[in-house]
Amino acid sequence: MKTIGLIGGMSWESTAHYYRVLNQETARLRGGLHSAPVLIDSVDFAPIAEMQSAGKWDDAGDALKLSAKRLVGAGSEILGLATNTMHVVADRMLDGINATFVHIADPTADALLADGYTKVGLLGTRFTMEMSFYRDRLSARGLESLIPEVDRTNLNGIIYDELCRGIVREESRRIYIDAISRLAARGAEAVILGCTEIGMLIDDAVSPLPVFDTTDLHAKALVAAALQ
Repeated sequence: MKTIGLIGGMSWESTAHYYRVLNQETARLRGGLHSAPVLIDSVDFAPIAEMQSAGKWDDAGDALKLSAKRLVGAGSEILGLATNTMHVVADRMLDGINATFVHIADPTADALLADGYTKVGLLGTRFTMEMSFYRDRLSARGLESLIPEVDRTNLNGIIYDELCRGIVREESRRIYIDAISRLAARGAEAVILGCTEIGMLIDDAVSPLPVFDTTDLHAKALVAAALQ
């Protein structure tokens, strides 16, 4: 099994979940006491979040490239970026990096299409919802994505002010459930949890639509790539 390099810390709450799923999936596929060979470069999220807010995407990409270089230099052959939003700088981050990169949107698109869905709701940070980088990648696979028409600022705030700090509130869960209900009313057939923390609030047990959690799907795809 190849070594997986994970660029994490954005936030560490979801990176911890990645580590669990990487090992659970490896044990499921390989059996016995097998676990995943994983290197994690966990960055300080505060400077990255400041770059996001200031629109300094090139600086953020350069910072993550340093992380990718550390991982590859340490022996990582498969590379994953444990955040949806920062895939906006994936091309800049990967320039000159010699490793197999698994884009977080690709296993999500695979799972949606395998289940027969073509019109989906997309929840995430305001950057993921409002910028085109993520929706364009889904569109290239034939998926139409809808984003909330209202409450985007509130949804974004719940991610940064609560979930990234390990705070899970029932009131916030209801806000997300309402957003999913509104997407369903506009024709969404399923919903993408397009931020790696939203799974702390929403799952199939509470969602009005079938849930596709990018964190779980991405982690499992990284294991599959490492086993090829």
